[in-house]
Amino acid sequence: MFGIDFSEILVIFGIALVVLGPEKLPRLARTVGRWVGRARAMARQFREQLEQEADALQHSVDLRTPPPVPPAAVVTPAPPPAPPAPAAPAAAESAMIVPGSADAPAAVADTAPGHHEQPAPTPAEPHERVG
Repeated sequence: MFGIDFSEILVIFGIALVVLGPEKLPRLARTVGRWVGRARAMARQFREQLEQEADALQHSVDLRTPPPVPPAAVVTPAPPPAPPAPAAPAAAESAMIVPGSADAPAAVADTAPGHHEQPAPTPAEPHERVG
């Protein structure tokens, strides 16, 4: 585990036996064993907690990404609009009928196709100056 061979462990054990004596060595071995066990348990808990956090983070990232969109049906573009009709001759302009006049037929309305008149401005109050 730490790169220590069995022979090196025997040498360390032999030196500890000589230094500590046969009475204190078993108690020291139990204490060191407990410390090593606690260290392993803490390392295991730390690793499990990191794995849980990584799984939760991966799960939240998976939820944020939208599901794959199926390919859309092939859509053909709409045909271009028809070209506008040719302009009327200049002689017809003089014979125009103004809607609302006595000469206008009842079928003519302000919303006739091609009628591009701007809306009338709102009436100005008497104290305002229009200019």
